[in-house]
Amino acid sequence: MTLFCSNCNERAGYMFIDEVILKVEAGNGGDGCTAFRREKYVPMGGPYGGNGGHGADIIFKVDEGLHTLIDLRYQKIIKGPKGENGRGKNQHGKGAQPLIVKVPQGTVVTDLDTGLVIADLSKKNQEELIAKGGRGGRGNTAFKTQTNTAPDFSEKGEEGERRKIKVEVKLLADVGLVGLPSVGKSTIISCVSASRPKIAAYHFTTLTPNLGVVKASNNRSFVMADLPGLIEGASLGEGLGDKFLKHIERTRVIVHVVDMSGSEGRDPYEDYLLINKELEAFNKDLLKKPMIVLANKMDLAGAKENLQEFRKKVNCEIYEVSGVLNKGLDVVVNRLADILDTIPYNPLYDESQVESHILYKFKKEEPFTITRDDDGTWVVSGKEVEKIFKMTKFTSDEAIKRFAKRLRRMGIDDKLIKMGAKTGDSVRILDFYFDFTE
Repeated sequence: MTLFCSNCNERAGYMFIDEVILKVEAGNGGDGCTAFRREKYVPMGGPYGGNGGHGADIIFKVDEGLHTLIDLRYQKIIKGPKGENGRGKNQHGKGAQPLIVKVPQGTVVTDLDTGLVIADLSKKNQEELIAKGGRGGRGNTAFKTQTNTAPDFSEKGEEGERRKIKVEVKLLADVGLVGLPSVGKSTIISCVSASRPKIAAYHFTTLTPNLGVVKASNNRSFVMADLPGLIEGASLGEGLGDKFLKHIERTRVIVHVVDMSGSEGRDPYEDYLLINKELEAFNKDLLKKPMIVLANKMDLAGAKENLQEFRKKVNCEIYEVSGVLNKGLDVVVNRLADILDTIPYNPLYDESQVESHILYKFKKEEPFTITRDDDGTWVVSGKEVEKIFKMTKFTSDEAIKRFAKRLRRMGIDDKLIKMGAKTGDSVRILDFYFDFTE
């Protein structure tokens, strides 16, 4: 979507960006060091290699000054720095500082591979871990034991978490105004708040949600959102599509604005049914929210007669208003404040939809799987196996023996034999091949 700058003739990108898809890669851990103490007067100096530093975590943090994801719009990847490598003299590498990404309040982050919500950043100054940095590899000093006093191997750093995510803003508003184009939503929010949306006599004047703080009696206030006009098929992408329907999900009360005069040549009741149908198609839980109807444009001819018929068909609170004349809106504002006083704040997602990093980290999984390619190669895969492989430095015989021993302890050798593997068969882990030995 594009627009033209009001102060010049140059074309500019539309600034309200509420959804982006990108990759995040937390920093890898630093590599451990293999070193030995060799001072002149220190006999039998032993191992002296330090550990690598922790890779950078990627953390999203709420910034109340942001209202759009424009800063992330053209980023394809967010990559955290690697931890420092360990050094000799038992010097550990420095851990990388977390990479803080600032996002608007109301941002939801979803893992596209699992479909689970990683974070719902709906609170002030809230921080959430999106991708965890890898731990640093251990230096050879860490592997010193009574039976192996001079290990000549160390580890590579652990790979940081990698995710493909969807980042979307779902506006934090207590009340959402919905309705077909040109029913008067923008006029109403301009009357009850300091919001100044664009108002004109054509459809889709509002191209972005407008927020306004509404003051009611007894020093109460709430946030109202004027959402762009919906049309039939909006939940499937028609018109402005479902681009803005998601902003209704956080609202606690829905205000359905209906042009009761039928000035656009439409039947008010049919308008009411159409919008409810689109809300239900997008998210059936939306119709469970408290809803009131604003019968707008009551100053126009035919509105009174249409309202009489409308009341016979709709079992809902209905208020007669005129946005143009600013009539009847004070009563509506106080009624909305009364309703909001009785509705608790509930989280947008339940526990089954949200990924817990604790549960995710210790989730019970098969340690490995073994398959066979058409060429007869045995393929060993699995997160734990691949992690061990990536962190192994195949630079010494001792490191190779340790790697083989760890696989044997996991039961991979026994499983291969059980599946019919023979000495000399080719075994692949990721893109690397090994010869199997019984």
